[in-house]
Parts: sequence; C-alpha cells; structure tokens
Amino acid sequence: MTRTLRRVAILGGSRIPFCRSNSLYADLSNLEMMAAALNGLVDKYKLKGQQIDEVVGGAVVSHTKDFNITREAVLSTKLATSTPGVTLIQACGTSLQAAMMSGAKIACGEIDSAIAVGSDTTSDAPVVFSKKFSKRLVDVGLAKTPLDKLKVFKGLSPGELAPQPPTVAEPRTGLSMGQHCELMAQEWKISRADQDQLAFESHKKAAAAYASGWMDDLIVPCAGVYRDNNLREDISIEKLATLKNAFEKSERGTMTAANSTPLTDGASSVLLASEEWAAKHGIPVLAYLTFGQHASNNFVAGEGLLMAPTIAVSKMLDRAGLKLQDFDYYEIHEAFAAQVLATLKAWEDPVYCKNVLGKDAALGSIDRAKLNVKGSSLAFGHPFAATGARIVANLAKLLAVEPGKRGLISVCTAGGMGVAAIMESAKR
Repeated sequence: MTRTLRRVAILGGSRIPFCRSNSLYADLSNLEMMAAALNGLVDKYKLKGQQIDEVVGGAVVSHTKDFNITREAVLSTKLATSTPGVTLIQACGTSLQAAMMSGAKIACGEIDSAIAVGSDTTSDAPVVFSKKFSKRLVDVGLAKTPLDKLKVFKGLSPGELAPQPPTVAEPRTGLSMGQHCELMAQEWKISRADQDQLAFESHKKAAAAYASGWMDDLIVPCAGVYRDNNLREDISIEKLATLKNAFEKSERGTMTAANSTPLTDGASSVLLASEEWAAKHGIPVLAYLTFGQHASNNFVAGEGLLMAPTIAVSKMLDRAGLKLQDFDYYEIHEAFAAQVLATLKAWEDPVYCKNVLGKDAALGSIDRAKLNVKGSSLAFGHPFAATGARIVANLAKLLAVEPGKRGLISVCTAGGMGVAAIMESAKR
C-alpha cells in the first residue's frame, strides 16, 4: 500500500439510454441493464477479458434474488470473472457514493482500477404479499408431506392474497418524495413559474447536447433504444403552464409531472483508476475526483427531505478550502426543479447558513449559466442508482475540454441524505 495519497483519475463512462418506466425497457431487469452499461464501458475502453480491481454499485428497487446484483452483472459481461462485484445502496446517491468509496481505495493504493455502476427499474419492481401469507409460503417449503402442505393454508383469507406493490413513500413519514419536496417548495417560496423555467432549460440544454453529438460517446444502445425517451425537444413554457399539480392538489401546489423527474429505467457506469493504471492501458485521464462528502439531516422533524446536500457541500468546501463560487460547472441533480431551487436559495440565505451550516455568512449564489450545462435529470430521467455515474461521466467530459477547470456535484437522496463531490480537469 502506498504511503502517499495518489490522484484518482476519472477515465470516462458509458450508460444506456434512460427510458420512462413501463415503456421501452418494460421487459428488462436491473441485471440486464447493468450488464449492458458495463459492457458498453468494456467495449469503449477495450477491457474485454481484463480484471478490474472492483466493480461497486447497485439498484435501489431490487428483488431478493439480486442480493449481489453487481457481481452477477460482472459475470454477465466480457470482464474477467476474477473481477469482484460489490453491491451497495444509498438511494439516488448510490453510484456517486460507489465512485467515492472506490476512489478512496485508489487514492491509498489498495486498488488500481474500479468501476462505479448503478441500475434501476420500476417496470420490474418486486411485488410482495402480506407477511402472514409470505410466512405460509415459507411453511409450505418446510412441510414434508402433501397433507402437511395443505394444512399450511388452513384459515386462509382472501385479504392475505392482496399484493403489496412497492412504494416511494418515506417509511418514517409515509409521505412520498414529491410530497416532501412540495413542502420544501412552499417553505422556500419556490414559484411554479421558476420550476417550469428550470425544467424548460433542462430539456433545451439536453436537446442541444444530443444535436451537437455530445452524447454520442456517453451512450451505448440497449434493446433497440438509442436515446433517452423522456427528452422533449419541442418543450414550451406555455405547455408546461397548463399541467395540473402532481402532489398538492390545492391552489398551494406548485409541482407537476414536468418539473419533477419521472419514474425511469436505466443504468450507467464510470471507470476510475490510478494514473499509472491509466497510462499502462493507454487511456487518457479526463478529470480527477478530488473530494467527496455525504451528510444527512433530521427530515422527520421538518428539516427538508432533500436539503441534506446543502450540508454535504458546505462541509466539503471547508475541507477543500474553496468557496461556492470557485467552480466552472455545477452538476446539481434535478430530482425536482423545486429541490434545485430550494438548495440554491438555502446557500444564499444567511439565516439558514448560520443555523444549519454553522456559517457566519451565506455561502452565496452561483452563476446559473454554469448550472447543468448539458441538461440533467428533468430531461434525461432519473433511474435512482444510475444518476450519480451519469453525472460523473458527463462532468469528466466537460472538464476534459479545457484545462484548469473545476466542477461541483450535488445529489439529494431519499432518507434525508445528500452526496457531493468535487472534480478537476486533468489538463493544467
């Protein structure tokens, strides 16, 4: 193990197109999508038959049979079977957290190469039965004789057979993420018009990215799909204004289906390594992962389910000795337009920064022209575990264009958590 920290190189990423749930990927599993994203990376960097020191990632919505989906996905790729696979879940921050954890190992010399990966589908979500009926099924498997198996179902009621589909509600509050974000929008006085404008800009930027060819080497086709199917090139402010409220039906409501991310299927991956490994394999370094941070808050007590990234970024800036304004690109995950706007307002608010972040002054505002310059989740969609790797790969490519640039990543997650990172250009 090295005695000095090494730089963590981001070499690039590959993802499959993201699709609205129950649409073009309705028949695909998380395992199939994750393997497709990984194989896209293998082909892009000529890694067939090679061992990567670890592949880390996961899926938020998963079946019990996928207890280590990352290892199973590796075995479904052209990577060497000696490549370990580790599954982790941190909601929407999963693949960014994976990159940070593997990056730490690269930095200290424990490993030389890694892939961070994430996949999610709500088209293939697990549907379970009541606890009582599930127990009966277990007992059937343990029963020795046909008569014993039949006895297990004595007293069975029709209500036990009612399926219990997965829910996006927070277990601690019973509220969905959208309902929580609507509360944030009202607390921070985020207008419907401002949310619609952010959604409009996200789609327009993403459409321009496709039109310019920016996405060509970031996406690999899957199941006959070549581009994200949530993207609306013809989006208009006028059309957005006609949509009904999605989470708060009263006149107080501000959030709609268009200024919120849809349930999405998809997978993404990103390749990290030491500089020595990259040079040995002839792969240019696009950027460096220099800092990472995660944090959480007491959202149950009303601190805002999706406000924890404000804390993570603040702590990370302190460690890095940087100001919020010291960045050329800001990649703030657009779970909801309201979340992005509430985050920006919080950083600008001296009272919030003092009481929550422990600052003597507000962190301040950012140059909005530097925000999500190629579009983000409102346009591309948001397969929970896949979003972090998508953002890292996109930001690495941005940072490779010009020397001396720096980018900030902020991702909100379920459970009142936030994951943040800093990346810097490889060119100086």
